[in-house]
Amino acid sequence: MSEGHDHHDGHDHHSAPLSEPAQRVKALEQLLVEKGLVNPQALDELIDTYERRVGPRNGARVVARAWTDPEYRKRLLDNAARAIEELGFPPGPQGEHMMVLENTPRVHNLVVCTLCSCYPWSVLGLPPVWYKSTAYRASAVNDPRGLLKGFGVDVGDDKEVRVWDSSSEMRYFVIPERPTGTEDLSEDELADLVTRDSMIGTGLPKSPGRRESRAAR
Repeated sequence: MSEGHDHHDGHDHHSAPLSEPAQRVKALEQLLVEKGLVNPQALDELIDTYERRVGPRNGARVVARAWTDPEYRKRLLDNAARAIEELGFPPGPQGEHMMVLENTPRVHNLVVCTLCSCYPWSVLGLPPVWYKSTAYRASAVNDPRGLLKGFGVDVGDDKEVRVWDSSSEMRYFVIPERPTGTEDLSEDELADLVTRDSMIGTGLPKSPGRRESRAAR
């Protein structure tokens, strides 16, 4: 079922040819590095910060609040942009038209953008490379269950997989199912369990055990 628009097959995420805008950005980046105007290590760190840390942390806070506050969850499902802004994250040009999807024991939602790479930057940061690949786009539409298995997510036959196609008119953001055994965790602790991929639908939240093992290192 495709509701809205990109794909990953769990393997060759980085071999897809770059789009024309991406090629121009890459060429500009190379030129700046060659002229000594940009430190490539600092640039990589900046990209990593916005792709994996700052952006996804915003979304994780939204999910954790939805898990712990039923009234907030209702507002989020009714008007995503307004509810997200309540937490101090203005929608911006990539988030003003957004719909929140809720995973349940019966439904698993998967987000794609089959035409380009529309993505809710305000809550997820920069889109990962694989999200923009032709392979991800194709598999999400043609074989979503196989795609999810490639990501390590085994959706049982008793659960419906819904594929939502993002566009410039509407972007989607997934509330993953809350992990079991998290009843006593604080909102901040819950946010630590939420991953970027779980908010796209290609992953699941971390288990409390995984969180504790990471904190112990």
